[in-house]
Amino acid sequence: MPTIVHEFDWPDRVVVGTIGPPGSRSFYLQVRSGSRIVSIALEKEQSALLAEKIDEILDQLITLEGNPFSIPTTTPIEIVDNDPLEQPVAAEFRTGSMSLGWDPTTVQFVIEAYPVDEDDDVRDPAEKSEMLLVRISVGTARAFAKRTREIVGAGRPMCPLCGYPVDADGHTCTLPDV
Repeated sequence: MPTIVHEFDWPDRVVVGTIGPPGSRSFYLQVRSGSRIVSIALEKEQSALLAEKIDEILDQLITLEGNPFSIPTTTPIEIVDNDPLEQPVAAEFRTGSMSLGWDPTTVQFVIEAYPVDEDDDVRDPAEKSEMLLVRISVGTARAFAKRTREIVGAGRPMCPLCGYPVDADGHTCTLPDV
């Protein structure tokens, strides 16, 4: 069976966004190029880890002598994207495994996402029937990571006593055993 590849080179927009109230949010990675939009569902933890790893790689690349890739130290203001997800959001698939790579020949990050298999926890990448493949510039990657960290952090506040999330309708604090 041939693999359906949702491929984006230099997309117009790539963002993580949510639908739903804090505590019941669904996370999506959404990519747009022209009028073509692809959204995939992913977990909050996957979003946070993706942003963390992008920033780690960018910070490592900055330390290379002479910063040969012109890595921005902060998010370029002209590419900040705080707009909501484009509607309607229809996920192509729920993400299982993801990979993040760096291509020094094009000075781009390469993000790959594969669907969760209903039979196994995660499909073997060699047997995938569908995937998302996105290549983004370093500036876009910095903006993506910043926005994603903000989206992840915008959930329910944490209880200062027990460290668990506080729901909008209340919270029963369970203090850890001391």
